[in-house]
Amino acid sequence: MKCVKCRGQAVLELRRHNSAFCREHFYEYFERQVERAVREFEMFSAADRVLVAVSGGKDSLVLWDCLLRSGYRADGLYIGLGIPGYSDRSAEKVRAFAESRQVALRELSVPKEFGFDIPQAGKRLRRPACSPCGLTKRYLFNREALSGGYNVVATGHNLDDEAAVLLGNLLHWNTDYLGRQSPVLEARGEGLVRKVKPLVRVTERETAAYAVLRGIDYIVEECPMAVGAQSHLYKEVLNRLEQVSPGSKHQLLFGFLERGRGRFQSSRNLDLRPCEECGQPTTAKVCAFCRTRHLVSSAG
Repeated sequence: MKCVKCRGQAVLELRRHNSAFCREHFYEYFERQVERAVREFEMFSAADRVLVAVSGGKDSLVLWDCLLRSGYRADGLYIGLGIPGYSDRSAEKVRAFAESRQVALRELSVPKEFGFDIPQAGKRLRRPACSPCGLTKRYLFNREALSGGYNVVATGHNLDDEAAVLLGNLLHWNTDYLGRQSPVLEARGEGLVRKVKPLVRVTERETAAYAVLRGIDYIVEECPMAVGAQSHLYKEVLNRLEQVSPGSKHQLLFGFLERGRGRFQSSRNLDLRPCEECGQPTTAKVCAFCRTRHLVSSAG
C-alpha cells in the first residue's frame, strides 16, 4: 500500500477518499481537514481565545494538539465528574498533556463544587447518568468560558459522533434538534458563548490513528457511564454501512447540513434572561442546571 502523495509506504488507508497516506502526509491530511472545518464554518479566527473541553480521551486531546500546532490560542478545560477510578485516570492524561506542552489548563470538580458526582446524580434522578452529565458539562463549559474571557468553546465531536446524532434524530423525527444540528452553535447575546466542533470532517478511526502516530497518551477505556448508550447502536449501524459504501457517514451528515437542515425550524423560545440563582442565561426563571441540582440534593 503506497502513499498517494509520495508513493512511500502508507500507514493508513482511507477508503472513503480512495486514498492512503504515509505518516507525514497523513498528518498533513488530518490537520488540513480540521483547518478546513474551522474556515468553512467560520468557527473562530487566530484572534479568538479558544477553550477546548478536554476529557482525557483521544478526540479532545487530538483537537487540542491540532489547534496548538496551527497556532491558535487554545487553553484546556477539564471537568472532574466524580466517576470512580475513571475520572482520576482521565485527569492524569489531561494534566500530562498540558504539562508536556506548557499550556494552560483550567480544572474544576463537580463533587467538590456541588456536593454530588455524576453516578449519584443519575441514581437520584432515576435517569441514565449521561443525562445529568451532559447538562452539567454544557453549563460549566459556558460558565467557565465567560468567566475566563474566552470567545468560543471547542469540543472533540467527530464525524462519527455527529452522524450518529443525526441518525437518532431522524429516526425519532426530533425536528427541534434537527433544526439546531450544526458544527457551530452561535453565541447569543452576552450570555451564551459560541460552541464549535472542529473535528467534524474526520472520523473516529482517523482521530485514533492521529493520536497513536503523534504519541498522544489518552485514556483508552470508554466512560463506564456510557455503556449501553443508544448512540453506540447508531454508530454500529453506520459503521456497517460504511464498510459496504465508504463515505456514507460524510454523505449523510454533510448532505443534511447542505440541503436538509434549512427545512427544519426550531420551536424553542430563545428569549434569554439571567438565572435567578446562578446568573447564567436561561429561558426560565431558574436554569435547568440549578433545577436539576436541587432535585439531586433533595433526593439524596
